[in-house]
Amino acid sequence: MNSGTVKFFNESKGYGFIVEDNSKQEYFVHSSGLIDPVREGDKVEFELQEGRKGLNAVNVKRAS
Repeated sequence: MNSGTVKFFNESKGYGFIVEDNSKQEYFVHSSGLIDPVREGDKVEFELQEGRKGLNAVNVKRAS
């Protein structure tokens, strides 16, 4: 499980970006990959899965 922070999330369009804590790498996240609702600035845990344009964050949940 990776950890990071939601950099941007547009609820109406259903996508956003997460910045991983360790690498500072940015990953695309789609609303279909969310377990919990997220907002900008939320600390999250996630897994990575190969998507059409690179790695995507999936199984995203707010960190407890």
